[in-house]
Amino acid sequence: MAIDAPQTGCACCGMAVTKLDLTGLKCPLPALRTRKALKSLAPGDRLEVRCTDPLAAIDIPHLVGATGDRLEGIERGERDMVFLIEKSAPSTASKPPPH
Repeated sequence: MAIDAPQTGCACCGMAVTKLDLTGLKCPLPALRTRKALKSLAPGDRLEVRCTDPLAAIDIPHLVGATGDRLEGIERGERDMVFLIEKSAPSTASKPPPH
């Protein structure tokens, strides 16, 4: 697994793109490492995840839906898949009210 240093993905808005290479990892590791990487991003930043595990096609979209982030696209190659995920702003609706 390799995490590349954030790269500026869009010169106009300055959003960072972090690349996460999870090639060779099997379920549940791609989803777990994707979740960890998403936690470290700022809202609006993007995460590009490369996986070879066929179950990632189910697990990562499910994870993105559960975290409230946005799956911008999936690119399927012969041996791998690349997911482009945008980190959403934290939702205040899911937090319990203070006591």
